[in-house]
This record gives sequence, structure tokens and C-alpha cells, in this order.
Amino acid sequence: MGQRKRPRPRQTPPLRSPPLPVRRSVRAQVLAALRDALATGELRAGETYSAPLLAERYGVSATPVREAMQQLCSEGLVETVPNRGFRVAGRSARDMAELAEVRAALEVPAVLRLAEKLPSQRWEELRPLAESTVRVAAHGDLVGYAEADRRFHRELLRPTGNRQLILVAQELHRKTQCPTVPGRPPGARELIADARQHGVLLDALVRGDLPAVERLAHAHVTASPTSPLGEAWRA
Repeated sequence: MGQRKRPRPRQTPPLRSPPLPVRRSVRAQVLAALRDALATGELRAGETYSAPLLAERYGVSATPVREAMQQLCSEGLVETVPNRGFRVAGRSARDMAELAEVRAALEVPAVLRLAEKLPSQRWEELRPLAESTVRVAAHGDLVGYAEADRRFHRELLRPTGNRQLILVAQELHRKTQCPTVPGRPPGARELIADARQHGVLLDALVRGDLPAVERLAHAHVTASPTSPLGEAWRA
């Protein structure tokens, strides 16, 4: 008798990912719009906003607004108020000081370690990013500056290769860009002063001046754009 052929195993057809629901893209757009409104002070610190009211403003349903607000809640930018909506969690002076302290403890040692081993050319590669922050700041564009500022600091830390460090640093950075209570959004003059600090820090990194790097990096992350320049930047 001839050998019976074994039936070929059935091949499972490749999985096809269904198209993402439209509401996800709407949620992303709403989230971006809410971030912009927070950065510019359009959504005021300490004020409470309902999802239906915001949905009407943006011409969408309340569902993507609630989803976007929940994301902002997880980041500590807003907080839920039962039966009322979401309150913008403006930072007090103490909040900002504590965030700055944590941010300095995380970022400054990382930058110092990189300064000890990276060549000057690596820091020069960041010069265009530093210059772009100044250009954006000159227009008084709060949203654009917030993004450009985070981008510069993300690339500053990227050579560490530590993804978790970069993620945590970016989250802390975003929190420090929240409006303060009481306070006002920084103007072009304050933003430019903050942006120019990036170039001064790069100069010290290129020179390999570690004491200056430590002093400047610490002063930069512990001062807000609305604060006067510290002695570190006048030295």
C-alpha cells in the first residue's frame, strides 16, 4: 500500500487590523487643542470646565473630550470634579519649586555624565534646535515654544540611551509648563530669555567646562520663563 499523504496544515490567514475608529483621531485632535488652550491660558488655572461645554466649543461630541481630559488627568494637568467636570490644576509656587527640584535631580547628573564622555561635535549638533527655540520664543508662541523647549531637552538627554529617564523627564517638563496660580502666561521677552539659556549651556558643553555645565543646567531647569535670570546666567 502506498503511503498516505498527510493533509497539509491549514494556514491561518494573516490578521488584518481593522481601521481605527474615527473617534480616536478626534480624541487626538481634541487632546492637542486642550494642550494648546492650557499652554496659552485660554483654559484658566483653577477653573472648572464641563465636557459638554468644551465639546460644543470644539464642535465634537462629549466622548472624545472626556477621553482627552482623562489623559490630562493622568498627567496631573487637570483633575476630575464629580458632577461638574474638570478643573485645571494650576501649579502653586511650591508645586513649581518641588517639580524643579525633582527635575534637577534627574537631568543635571545625566547631562554631567554625558559631558564627561561626549565630544564637542555632539553638542554642536544640537545648536539648530537651540536656535529654533529662540526663533519661536521671539513670536511669543507659547504652544510652539513649549514643544520646541521639550524637543531640545529630549535630544539633550537622548545619548543616555535611557528611555525611561527621557519619558519621566519629559513628563516633569510638561508639568512645569502648566500655568501657575496666581500668575500670567510668559510673554516673548521671558520666553526669549529662557530660550537663550540653551545656547549658553551648549557653549559650556562644547568647552568641556563641567563646573559651568552643572551650574547652568541646574539654573535652567529650576527657573521658569517668568522668573528673572539667576546669577548663573549673568556670570
